[in-house]
Amino acid sequence: MTEIPGELPGKPTSAARTTLSHIMTANDTNLLGTVHGGVIMKLVDDAAGAVAGRHSGGPAVTASMDEMAFLAPVRVGDLVHVRAQCNWTGRSSMEIGVRVLAERWNESTPATQVGSAYLVFTAVDAEGKPRTVPPVLPETEQDKRRYQEAQIRRTHRLARRQAIMELRERRTAEGLDD
Repeated sequence: MTEIPGELPGKPTSAARTTLSHIMTANDTNLLGTVHGGVIMKLVDDAAGAVAGRHSGGPAVTASMDEMAFLAPVRVGDLVHVRAQCNWTGRSSMEIGVRVLAERWNESTPATQVGSAYLVFTAVDAEGKPRTVPPVLPETEQDKRRYQEAQIRRTHRLARRQAIMELRERRTAEGLDD
């Protein structure tokens, strides 16, 4: 990706990449005795928010969370690492990719992936209005792949939103207001 004259200078993917680590305790558990999915989702949102703020250079708010996948349960005593990076940017929005890993706090076994998610953040100014963000500049082949995949997800999000709006308009026109 190259910078476009007149726009904010781009930032490399590595500039905002973040890892948040947290030891899971009994306070984090659900009724099954494993860590509650909502606890993991909050850590995901926190890490993604840090990346969005770092990349955009100011406040950013969560606009959506896509494809949150829980791949394996997290247990009390697990050290959870939430790794996040900016995959793609639009005018004021950013897709942040997040990978969740867990390892036992007292063992030397490698961490395993237990979850992943994609979040969209919108950068906002002091009045809460959208503001322009710098383009993300993918550095590695993996970053370039993530950028391309993020564009596909964006296209799908916009198409899904459009299809839903058209359906609602049609139902309203037919007098089928819900």
